[in-house]
Amino acid sequence: MSPNPRPVPDETETRQDCVLALDVGGTGMKGAVVDRTLTPVASLRVPTPRAQGPDAVVDTIADVLRTLRDGAQDQGLRVRHAGVVVPGIVDDARGRVLRAANLGWRDLALADVLARRTGLAVALGHDVRAGGAAESALGAARGTRNSLFVAIGTGVAAALVCDGVAVTSGGYAGELGHLVVDPQGADCACGGRGCLETVASASAVVAGYNALAPRPVTGAVEVADRARDGDPVAEEVWDRAVGALAQGLASAATLLAPEKVVLGGGLAEAGPLLLDRVRVALAERLTFQRGPDLLRAALGDRAGAIGAAIAAWRAAGVDAVGAARSGGSPGRVRQR
Repeated sequence: MSPNPRPVPDETETRQDCVLALDVGGTGMKGAVVDRTLTPVASLRVPTPRAQGPDAVVDTIADVLRTLRDGAQDQGLRVRHAGVVVPGIVDDARGRVLRAANLGWRDLALADVLARRTGLAVALGHDVRAGGAAESALGAARGTRNSLFVAIGTGVAAALVCDGVAVTSGGYAGELGHLVVDPQGADCACGGRGCLETVASASAVVAGYNALAPRPVTGAVEVADRARDGDPVAEEVWDRAVGALAQGLASAATLLAPEKVVLGGGLAEAGPLLLDRVRVALAERLTFQRGPDLLRAALGDRAGAIGAAIAAWRAAGVDAVGAARSGGSPGRVRQR
């Protein structure tokens, strides 16, 4: 199944080299042809066919990469590399997805599979680590040697930068959402109980509210809006999520001492209602630890694709971050 429409040029492009960037999520994929200043030359978005099974997702990823490649070649561009980022436990160095429960993958050599199907050199990475790399290079954590990027969406995951180096640990680092914050809490999809993401993820906030309120919501931002309006159930669910998130961040501050904590993902769309309350709750839990600056992500839902492009350019031997800082900026990814 080929994605349609073909990517449409965002602006006139005179440089001859580019990379492809693809951020694969549980519901949608965001792809782009990206120049040396990390500006999209063309972009597209397609649904992730998760309901059709794991093979269908791989097929669609390959189709999207081919579509982006063909669009780039139509513009006279030379594709140097492709960067693909996905959720789950991802071993970047080996190009393997060890486990991606939401997509049905286990021990999949995805980089090699995509290279065979597309003829492209493919750098594989983790979606949240890619977002963290983008925020560290060009976003809210820029200039910080120790940072923690936390994506709060369907689940909760983090990207760690310690003394200027991204921590991956074979793909297992950063699973902040599976810190236990309530030993007597709800069962988690990971097999544990009372994990942070059973309380503080966007999906947990929605489920917690709908279990108690007569008027259901479809998104966490609606719970935030009702909390602002004084809905007592929304306040209760929101405060519980804030407390759990502060507890998880306090553990991270104790172990890692980040100078900045950057919150992204759907729950961060609540803005000050989340950040201001988490700041207060986190400060209450810290004693001797260095209190981090708590910031909202600057790059929004572009961060994963920008991080994928950074990885692709790096694999091609090009310092795109330096080029973006000196002469360009990450462009806007348009939805077609």
